[in-house]
Amino acid sequence: MSVLVLHRNPFAAFPYRRWLDGDAPGLDGSAPYPGDVVVLAARDKIELAGEEIPDGTGHDFTHLELFDTLDDEAVPSRALALAEEYRITHVIAHHEADVLLAARLRERLGLDGAWSADITPFRDKALMKRLARRAGIEVAPHTVPGTAREARNFAARYGFPVVLKDRAGYNSIGLRIIADPDELELRLAQAYGGGPRDDLLIEAYVPGRMCHVDGLVVDGRTVAAWPSQYQYELASFGADPGPRVDLTLDVDDPLTPRLLTLIERTLAALKPEDSRLRTHAFHAEVFHTPDDRLVLCEIAGRSGGAKIREVFETLFGIQLAVQVTRAEAGLPLPAVEGATDAEGRLRPRCMSGQVLTMKRPGLVRSLPAVPDEEWVRGFWLFAEEGQVIAPASGSADFLTAVVGSAPTRVACERRLRALGARVIAETKIVAVETA
Repeated sequence: MSVLVLHRNPFAAFPYRRWLDGDAPGLDGSAPYPGDVVVLAARDKIELAGEEIPDGTGHDFTHLELFDTLDDEAVPSRALALAEEYRITHVIAHHEADVLLAARLRERLGLDGAWSADITPFRDKALMKRLARRAGIEVAPHTVPGTAREARNFAARYGFPVVLKDRAGYNSIGLRIIADPDELELRLAQAYGGGPRDDLLIEAYVPGRMCHVDGLVVDGRTVAAWPSQYQYELASFGADPGPRVDLTLDVDDPLTPRLLTLIERTLAALKPEDSRLRTHAFHAEVFHTPDDRLVLCEIAGRSGGAKIREVFETLFGIQLAVQVTRAEAGLPLPAVEGATDAEGRLRPRCMSGQVLTMKRPGLVRSLPAVPDEEWVRGFWLFAEEGQVIAPASGSADFLTAVVGSAPTRVACERRLRALGARVIAETKIVAVETA
């Protein structure tokens, strides 16, 4: 038994060895993991979080190999070579950009877990929307424009704004909300300068507030799930000075059961009965329109970014990354306990949410103090005073993050907004003069 981990995150939040050894809530830690733990990690993500780069002895893995980025073309072949060298039996990947590679490695090696066909409906937005629409789930009008002309024709038919995105994108990287024909022409010149392509998606803009539903599926059954609502635009990460607040919905909110039902239907549409994707987290995004429709934006077969995992743990006492890590390693999962609803899903213990600020370029002069309120469930800084930082590169490139709790959504929002204002006031970043 041995695992290969594809790791495109900071290390602090992912103590793989501890989790594999059973040192986590709901486990007794009495059975240390007996095999090798081999990790391929992204140096850029570690550095962006302000963590020290592990040296030859600064980790507890059997083998750690760092790439400047896991987008390096050499990663797949190196992963396969390490899998064969260490006789890997399981492959673990938490990041959206790596789940398909993990599936291909399992398939190539004949290993347990999800294979390519199981993951592709969650990674290919065009296929995802086609399967959802076939199941009667509303999605935005869209197409895969092979040429600039096809994109222009779509915009002429549906009007502006339109949304142009990577067909397999994540974290809003490369996503553009295009307001008018002039901006569209600029984007099309950039996108199609090399000729036809099939990796972009253009879709009609859907007005309304974006909700998200996060959950855990164990052996094909959803054991815990809950909806939240972004109080900001995801795509505004490059220009939003914050704070960016994200809140869970109350139990008696009329949207709550509608969103939970919609996502159950979506999961069924994307996973046939013979799917090998049996135990996994999911993160779905849904537009709630001004005329009260629910329109599926997209769904991922992994846990959400930002501090959604920590919010989920506040709600249910379940650490999604622990569950997925052990599931993908073929190990017993921590117990899932608590009061359940009529569908057998856990009920949340309280309401929760997060408040985020994005990185912006300059010299970090001061950062906020660690909050001491008892309702604060976690506080993270992703830079240090005296450091020169670049602007946010995606919707998950944070400067600060806070997770809080309260009995109700209203109380949670009041707490988080007040704390967010304090974080902004205590943060000072000044421009750096360039020669």
